[in-house]
Amino acid sequence: MVNIGLQADLRTEAERLGFVACGFTSAAPDPQRTARLEEFLGQGRHGAMEWMEARKVQRASPQGLWSEARSVIALGMSYAPDGDPLALADEAEKARISVYAQGRDYHDVVKKALKALARWLIAREPESELKVFVDTAPVMEKPLGQAAGIGWQGKHTNLVSRDHGSWLFLGAIYSTLDFVPDDPHADRCGNCRACQDACPTDAFPRPYQLDARRCISYLTIEHKGPIPEEFRTALGNRIYGCDDCLAVCPWNKFADAAHRHIKLAPRAELTAPELASFLRFDDAGFRQFFSGSPIKRIGRDRFVRNCLYAAGNSGQAAIEPIVRGLCSDPDPVVADAARWATARLAQAAR
Repeated sequence: MVNIGLQADLRTEAERLGFVACGFTSAAPDPQRTARLEEFLGQGRHGAMEWMEARKVQRASPQGLWSEARSVIALGMSYAPDGDPLALADEAEKARISVYAQGRDYHDVVKKALKALARWLIAREPESELKVFVDTAPVMEKPLGQAAGIGWQGKHTNLVSRDHGSWLFLGAIYSTLDFVPDDPHADRCGNCRACQDACPTDAFPRPYQLDARRCISYLTIEHKGPIPEEFRTALGNRIYGCDDCLAVCPWNKFADAAHRHIKLAPRAELTAPELASFLRFDDAGFRQFFSGSPIKRIGRDRFVRNCLYAAGNSGQAAIEPIVRGLCSDPDPVVADAARWATARLAQAAR
């Protein structure tokens, strides 16, 4: 096993680099994690995210991805919001953007810190090898985070921390070193159903299970075609992601924006943006406005599609001409959304 002093020093360095949580677990396969992944995929709850099925062996265990891995260092970085993420729910003229996407792209911020920590570790243990991951490889960060003791997977399936609530970006380092594993974190959800009851599309078949095909985050970010009509009204004014199940978690009372990484502060223009302003984006304008933002990856068409559903739900007669103009958009999905929104606005005006 690795010298305990090295582990303690690594935790200290991780904190210096902006991580608020750091834990260790084995890279060996875990039958329970594998079974849960098989169930999720077998029931088709991953929707159109085909890569989950294609790389399920690598996702099932760290050693399935990298056979030389011996340990996993699980890390969490806070993005706790300044206020209530649900505050704009009744302001139809505003667009709601998930807290995590209001600032700089977390992939860049977390990966930079992970690489710095990796360089520090290699300097201490030159013969060791490692790999760093942040949401871009087949890694089950949430179950690994629970196994490493930095939180537990709540009934909304996201990681919950006693100190930072539901507001953690997760990263992982796979290492050839044998670190002493931390104890897995106990489940602290108890009888609470807040996250289950808050979901506007009933995306949780049962506690601790998510059907991505019904999840607004999946529908607005990962889903490429027209969003099924049964969910369009439930979108409300959410145009990128959804925080409802996270925001109502009682453990958030311990989360403090003071612990948020300085580079993850929200952009002022994304905390309460005017919906109408986003309907005018062409591709170049979209890319320029969202440069350095995780929102950029979905592209202009999918983004405007989302905004049109929100426009249709808004009841705002003033934006009807902009919406109607998009009925002839070159992208058929955008045009379809515009026609739906135009009909909805006309109905609201009666």
